[in-house]
Parts: sequence; structure tokens; C-alpha cells
Amino acid sequence: MHYKKKPAESKLELLNGLKYVRPGNDFIPKFPLFWLVDVNGKKQHPLYEYLKLSIPSPRKDFEDHTAIFYEPHHSDDIRWNFEKFLIDFNGHPIMRFDSDAEPLFIRQFIEKLLQMKKYFDK
Repeated sequence: MHYKKKPAESKLELLNGLKYVRPGNDFIPKFPLFWLVDVNGKKQHPLYEYLKLSIPSPRKDFEDHTAIFYEPHHSDDIRWNFEKFLIDFNGHPIMRFDSDAEPLFIRQFIEKLLQMKKYFDK
């Protein structure tokens, strides 16, 4: 069975979902939460437009277009939650990882970037 994702009705619904569902147990973060932004389509946030233009998608396959609820569709669109970008100390995108990339896999690239910073800071 194929389901379409239903967007949040309001910002409050989204924030309550973060507060009570993920991670749950009445968790209240001690950091500011950001508002929901579009990462694809006509209303995409400029940051994500920049990131996607800088580094192509790690995944070449695309969902059936009838299952995608935004337009227009581009080959470098973010495919799924938890897709990750590695950005250097000057704000330049370095790498892009698919949503299924494990943090331990990404760690090696972060460590290399940190080593490079130490080298250039000397």
C-alpha cells in the first residue's frame, strides 16, 4: 500500500508532534526549535536551494511522481527525511549523504574536515 505524507495543519501541530511524539515522555528541549520550511518545490527555503545546487543528490532514483506532493521536481531534490549535508567552516557544502547514511559512516568525513581545519589554523 502506498501512502502520501500529510503535512502539518499548523506550526503548533508540528511543534507538539516534536514535543510529545518525538522523542516523547514530555521531553522539552533546552534549545530553540526552528519552524518548518520547504526543502523542495516552488517554496523551498533559499538555504536548501543553495545546498542542492552545490552538491548533487547521492541518489539517482526518484519516487513515482504521483507520490510527490510538491512541484516542480528536480533531480537534485531531497528525497527523504534525514538526508545530510557536510558544510565546512566557511559555509561551503562539502558532501551530501543519503538519508540511510549512518552517523558512524559520516564521522570519518567530519574528522577529516576537523583535521584540515587544524592544519590550516596553524
